[in-house]
Amino acid sequence: MIALLDGLHFTRPLWLWALLVLPVLAGCWWARRRNADVWRSAIDAHLLPHLIERRVDRGGLLGLAGWMLAALCAVLALAGPGWRQLPAPLQGTTSAPLVVALELSTATNAGDLPPSRLLQARAKLAGLFAARGPGETALLVFADDAFTVAPLTEDAANLALYLDALSPDVMPADGQRTDRAIEQATRLLRQRGATQGEILLMASQADSAAISEAATAARMGYRVSALGLGTPEGAAHRDGTGGLAHARLDVPSLEALAAAGGGRYVRLTADDADLRALDVQGTRADPTSSGVTPASGAGGALRWADQGYWFVLPLLCLVLLAFRRGGALMAVACIALLPVLPSVAQEAGIEGTPWRRADQVEHARMLEGTEAYRAGRYADAAQRWATLPGAEAAYNRGNALAKQGELDAAIDAYDAALRLRPGMADAEANRAAVDAARRRTPPPGPGQDPRAPPHGQPQDAGRPSPGDGAPSPGQPRQPSPPASPDTPPAPAPAPPETTPEPAPASPNDAEAQRQADAAQRERMQRALDARNAAGDETPQAGAPDAVPRDTADAERRQANDALLRRLPDDPGGLLRAKFRLEHERRRNGETR
Repeated sequence: MIALLDGLHFTRPLWLWALLVLPVLAGCWWARRRNADVWRSAIDAHLLPHLIERRVDRGGLLGLAGWMLAALCAVLALAGPGWRQLPAPLQGTTSAPLVVALELSTATNAGDLPPSRLLQARAKLAGLFAARGPGETALLVFADDAFTVAPLTEDAANLALYLDALSPDVMPADGQRTDRAIEQATRLLRQRGATQGEILLMASQADSAAISEAATAARMGYRVSALGLGTPEGAAHRDGTGGLAHARLDVPSLEALAAAGGGRYVRLTADDADLRALDVQGTRADPTSSGVTPASGAGGALRWADQGYWFVLPLLCLVLLAFRRGGALMAVACIALLPVLPSVAQEAGIEGTPWRRADQVEHARMLEGTEAYRAGRYADAAQRWATLPGAEAAYNRGNALAKQGELDAAIDAYDAALRLRPGMADAEANRAAVDAARRRTPPPGPGQDPRAPPHGQPQDAGRPSPGDGAPSPGQPRQPSPPASPDTPPAPAPAPPETTPEPAPASPNDAEAQRQADAAQRERMQRALDARNAAGDETPQAGAPDAVPRDTADAERRQANDALLRRLPDDPGGLLRAKFRLEHERRRNGETR
């Protein structure tokens, strides 16, 4: 008992405070009974039944005990008791969606982070996408405006395919509009319908407009963090006009942006310490929260099973007794009839259950046989279909027996299907094919094992195959789901086309076929030898095949390679054209 109490856990323990109401209810019941007995001290006992109209007493103390027990069961069921643990699926523990905004201004060509800020940022993003855990990730770039490279996707590793094409050359105009990057990231999260999200800004500076936009995103539930590119000392670079400019890392502005966005600011480092500090790698939530306990040594998590439903059954029985007189007898009768229900629901030898009719049980067994047939377990499928009535089950059983090579039993099954449904086209076709395969297999000779194939035949000669003309059932007939009483029966599916029965082959025909095959192989070998001998000779001048085929193929490949080398290698051309068109639409006021 003590061990059971030690292992008892309540999922919703606050409901146990409702137990304090039970003594109050018992006190009210007792006070009411005392008020009803006041006249006993003033009226003689033999006159009291004739002068006082008494209410129907629901059992006295027994009724009170029933109501108190019902209330106790209700409270315990609501508290969610559990005395065993189950493996907890890791649901709801994926990280929030992440939108990465990378600056692609000409300042990213500065060499204060050797070899350049851009290459360091690419390497950092490649590591982030490779280590990104569960959760959606998007990538956008910005300079004078912000553009989406890839929308939110759960496959973050595919985002690394765009990194080599990212450079300031793909941007329509140069600039450092960090506010537009945050606005575009917020738009992506809103379109996704995310109420929470992360925005990682990889930039070197932020202005007041960007800080205000970060505060707006934070009020919407999106945390804005910043990863600084560069050094405070900075380095020189060429701007969009070709002139020299000096780019520096503005740490205070990025810190202010992160503070307004509810995130963090970290400077880019050579290792992954910056990503761990920003907490954007998509690590799973702590499984010890919300009542989930880590599984010792199992590498997973456990949760307490809510088994309060066991208290619902006695609660229903107790409430049933309160409806009318004779409720106890009704409950006992219902419980006594439960073992009789399966025997009542019988049809054609199939026993039903208290929860499923006989046709539903038959449908489930038919599906089990179909799954076994598709998995190649033909003996199991035949055994399951043997217990089912009807032409469909007999036909499917014949297919399974034919797959096992039991041709006689398969023909018997097809005959049973035809007796139950005369004119069944599928059964007739398959029976004819199996019968042809059986007649084609010669009987065993003297002293030969009947189970061994005849001399000169493969091991599968006795088994039906599509080449032998035997049936290749492929998929068994699908059972139709049990219909409701108001649903008309579904029409039977049209029978598939059947192949005509091949003529049985005699042993003489088989021997002639083997001789013809040997002669054909000999002719092919002679022709191949003659062609190889002709290839060693020097071709005559002016002959149609004066140039060897291999030489012509090599020249064609060289021409194709030269053509491909003349094509410009521009992996960012598609992004450049896309961003230019979108930039022109925005500038013309069509969309923002």
